[in-house]
Amino acid sequence: MTFRSSTAAPQRAATTQRIDVARELLLTPFGLDEGHLASALAEIRAHQVDDADLYFQYTRSEGWSLEEGIVKTGSFSIDQGVGVRAVSGEKTAFAYSDDISQASLLDAARTVRAISSVAQAGRVRVPAKKVATSRSLYQGVDPIASLDSTAKVALLERLEQRARAKDPRVAQVMAGLASEYDVVLVARADGTLAADVRPLVRLSITVIAEHNGRREMGSAGGGGRFGLAYFDDALLGKYVDEAVHAALVNLESRPAPAGEMTVVLGSGWPGILLHEAVGHGLEGDFNRKGSSAFSGRIGQRVAAKGVTVLDDGTIADRRGSLNVDDEGHASQRNVLIEDGILKGYIQDSLNARLMGVAPTGNGRRESYAHIPMPRMTNTYMLGGDKDPQEIIGSIKKGLYASNFGGGQVDITSGKFVFSASEAYWVENGKIQYPVKGATIVGSGPESLKKVTMIGNDMRLDSGVGTCGKEGQSVPVGVGQPTLRIEGLTVGGTA
Repeated sequence: MTFRSSTAAPQRAATTQRIDVARELLLTPFGLDEGHLASALAEIRAHQVDDADLYFQYTRSEGWSLEEGIVKTGSFSIDQGVGVRAVSGEKTAFAYSDDISQASLLDAARTVRAISSVAQAGRVRVPAKKVATSRSLYQGVDPIASLDSTAKVALLERLEQRARAKDPRVAQVMAGLASEYDVVLVARADGTLAADVRPLVRLSITVIAEHNGRREMGSAGGGGRFGLAYFDDALLGKYVDEAVHAALVNLESRPAPAGEMTVVLGSGWPGILLHEAVGHGLEGDFNRKGSSAFSGRIGQRVAAKGVTVLDDGTIADRRGSLNVDDEGHASQRNVLIEDGILKGYIQDSLNARLMGVAPTGNGRRESYAHIPMPRMTNTYMLGGDKDPQEIIGSIKKGLYASNFGGGQVDITSGKFVFSASEAYWVENGKIQYPVKGATIVGSGPESLKKVTMIGNDMRLDSGVGTCGKEGQSVPVGVGQPTLRIEGLTVGGTA
């Protein structure tokens, strides 16, 4: 007797539907079909290459911004094109064009195959077509069409009015609304065909509060892979509360103390520290080249017991999630560190092949004009068993950082620097006062070993993250529970 998953048939149907959408947008209008794609790939494979793919993309984007009580700017753009790649050993040849046509496709294919000067002997065999396995994590809606222009403007105005009504000290409000409809089609040299239809929305608000000549800022927002109806009145109220609260807290802040101390990180967005200080160091390319602090350490203890870190591209509707990655592989839930032991890295196809492992669904690129590389999706730490208040209450003297701004990391050493956008000084388990200008400095691998308490409040961020690497930006998610870490260096203003 054969048993089949009850979700298999709907997933197959959704995969076929996405391929149909991509075909209608990216092939049919330009007189192309899958036979033309096979011909272009055969041109590349006429030379001895290890891998090759075609990446077609259609992206429609819209943005609105409000400042000084009025919507001052609106933008709309359409971009489309194809990237053609050939890989031989560690070398990659890449060409791209915004002209989607048979002629430009073949021209690009002949250009990139020059990466190998060795011609294949005999006739090149055309591989059998196969549709890539895929997921169905979000609806293929066009978020731009989910609200008309009048409603979008009204949404931003409503956000601004609520923020000003919240507190008389609110002096300025800035808000932005962004929507994107992204359709990709991937054809690989092994005959694999994959497609995805990716909606993406983001709403942000920044509040400037002023009192007695002092001005401070607070921000909030969120989004994900769905339509604009997600931003209902209750959610607008939540964003306003968070942004105004942060600005007013900062109005009362004092200079941050400096020195080595216990630091408690809040849940959710503070996971950006985990993303930067640890996540990048677990990307396959850095580890293949031996340039990561985690290189060659699989199976070794790299963190305290209880620390489990995942990169998971399979969470429904999340900003960092993908039905398939930009090489046509289904996204996965990858356990990177389990109970403190390093289990693996995140991989694209090139680095996976060279390291003798399987791709992990993390081959990502900013657009058709960029090559793929191993990138994070939604990176987070699992929760523990401690109440967050118990963790804060355990601090004799130290810092509680509930929210973060920007930061950076050196991949080779693992050293990081992060600025806290909302933080508090704690003594004898009690929050004393908010502080401003706290900068947290440390080493990602060393910090993981100094985790002494893990909260039971694991939370993902609200859907605002964008990750940069080698000039490419992609949407990501982060998350973590409340964490107590010993011996971090805080650079303050006091």
